[in-house]
Amino acid sequence: MVTPSDVTSVSAAKSPGPAPAPGPDLPRVVPRRRIGRWVAAAAALLVFSMVLISVVRNEAFQWGVVGRYFTSAAVLDGLVLTLWLTGAVMVLGFLLGTVLAVMRLSDNPVLRTLSWGYVWIFRSTPLLVQLLFWFNIGALYPTLGLGIPYGPEFVTVTTVHLLGPTLTAVIGLTLHEAAYAAEVVRGGILSVDAGQTEAAQALGLPGHRTLRRIVVPQAMRSIVPTAGNMLIGTLKGTSIVSVLAVHDLLYSVQLIYNQTYQVIPLLMVATLWYVAVTSVLGAGQYYVERYYARGDSRALPPTPLQRLRGRLSVVRTRLRVPAAADVRPATGGDR
Repeated sequence: MVTPSDVTSVSAAKSPGPAPAPGPDLPRVVPRRRIGRWVAAAAALLVFSMVLISVVRNEAFQWGVVGRYFTSAAVLDGLVLTLWLTGAVMVLGFLLGTVLAVMRLSDNPVLRTLSWGYVWIFRSTPLLVQLLFWFNIGALYPTLGLGIPYGPEFVTVTTVHLLGPTLTAVIGLTLHEAAYAAEVVRGGILSVDAGQTEAAQALGLPGHRTLRRIVVPQAMRSIVPTAGNMLIGTLKGTSIVSVLAVHDLLYSVQLIYNQTYQVIPLLMVATLWYVAVTSVLGAGQYYVERYYARGDSRALPPTPLQRLRGRLSVVRTRLRVPAAADVRPATGGDR
């Protein structure tokens, strides 16, 4: 016969209760030791330290000369021109590239064909060849006129001294950059779901406003990473204008070592400036990507400072665990 006390004992046994506290004699759980990972990290650090020491102690680099010319007036003037040239080419190139991308996505077959032909031509020819063509435009077209086609000309300009080295570099780099920027923008626009455009059309929004307010902001998530790489590539690619005697960073360094014959240290000056500027641009690209990722992910990726804080907190937690395990609670037998 089942009594009420039996039912109470069975229900008490089945009811969930707090887990028993671990005793002091239970083994502590430790993470698995990954010997291979530590060995690989030690080998990589050893190789890196060997390369770093060889560079620092190599007297051929002449670090004293590097420090003396690193902030010289000629080098800083060349750096300013390089930064100005990079900014102007990126802005003008992406403006023209956006127009070409819209033309490529247009329903007009003429606009699509012209945009495709432009991209095909400027992506198929080397940048140096394009710069040399623009630099020698006077040999191809001695004069340029504005007037009635096959009729009288109202304005005529001689092209022999029309384009200087700096203006030639801006035109050549911009036209070359626009061909790649058009494909970047076109790919970003195509990455946006077609339902976004259909919803805007259902609301009665005009095409230009749909493109500016709905499509382009969502396409920026795909455009920004590639555009950041293009920006860094353009910064380094501006060094090619030194063949046109444009006083950019590399050409300024070349002028100095042609007089002092200190080739290696002056090249290190240009290298360090390129590394410094590209590092700043890379950091800026990271935060711009993080900004445009707000509407795509629930949690934004952590910043480098947040990652550092997280790793420090993990290290502090690991240091506290062994100290807490060494403290044994007092039992009846210890009294």
